[in-house]
Amino acid sequence: MSQVNGIIDPPIDDLLEKVESKYALVIFASQRARQINDYYTDLHDGNLFDNVGPLVDASVDDKPLTTALHEIVEGKLVMTPRAPESAETALEGAELAAAIEPTDPALEENAE
Repeated sequence: MSQVNGIIDPPIDDLLEKVESKYALVIFASQRARQINDYYTDLHDGNLFDNVGPLVDASVDDKPLTTALHEIVEGKLVMTPRAPESAETALEGAELAAAIEPTDPALEENAE
């Protein structure tokens, strides 16, 4: 007799122990699922060197997101936080965006 899994396998509580928040889990798992999906696409095309395949036992029939969640819960993937962007870097980026934003002369005439 086969083992019956719950609705969510792996359990969400086990997954949340591996990441900072449920939002981080969604981003982390979705990025990995895209990599797995790209791996299977490349495998079909005959190009095996661009992406890393599943790190856990998985069949082609398993959904990439399910595989990614299993990798996370089994500790095969570890989320590392990015370095926070400094306020100066963010300000410089905003100034650069404002400097290159095009202005429409027709809009300026209507404002007067």
